[in-house]
Amino acid sequence: MSGPQCCSNPPTIHPSSGSGHVEKIGGLDSYVTGSPDSKLAILLVSDIFGYDAPNLRKLADKVAAAGFFVVVPDFFYGDPFVPGDDGSYATLPTWLKDHGADKAFEESKPVLEALKSKGVSAVGAAGFCYGAKVVVELSKHDFIQAAVLCHPSFVTLDDIKAVKIPISILGAEIDQMSPPEVVKQFEEALTAKSEIKCHVKIFPKVAHGWTVRYNVEDEAAVKAAEEAHQDLLEWFLNHVK
Repeated sequence: MSGPQCCSNPPTIHPSSGSGHVEKIGGLDSYVTGSPDSKLAILLVSDIFGYDAPNLRKLADKVAAAGFFVVVPDFFYGDPFVPGDDGSYATLPTWLKDHGADKAFEESKPVLEALKSKGVSAVGAAGFCYGAKVVVELSKHDFIQAAVLCHPSFVTLDDIKAVKIPISILGAEIDQMSPPEVVKQFEEALTAKSEIKCHVKIFPKVAHGWTVRYNVEDEAAVKAAEEAHQDLLEWFLNHVK
């Protein structure tokens, strides 16, 4: 592998993809889709490749079709991670220093405030890879009502122990960032807290990033991603009301 697993299969970016549009929410350019009159909103936090990845926007549209107003903010201000011309990831540590998940966590607060000021009464959040770290930070407070972490990166056992809301974790069998044994530790920590509703699932034969960085022409990859999307959607339908 030419770089860390969190960066494998970078998407081809299409800023005009999706059936929604881009507008400012809480000061950030955001892809928005679904009825702006919905009282239920979902925040999707992208991986390091940013908010205009086509599969991520397609998922946002799918969640919106279930009745949610969906927001995908650009926490990177138009500067997502781009591998070198030779496909290398040598610049990733420097990029991460300038685009820390702690910064994105702080910047998500005005986005959530803006949603509440629009009349939204409940919010769920899903994070992918890097984005899962942002969402787990939100989950330690009452900013959101439910969370989904998809193939999380940088999430620790201490993070999981501090979660205070219903949370679903969707892990991959082939994942260096959150291997199955780590995801199982997450599950044990959550089930030990009987007051926290949780769902943990490890998908066989898939690799880190499979929910949003799949090849649309690979039937098995699409099927695995769609199963995860359905789990994500059902979690929100049950817990964001």
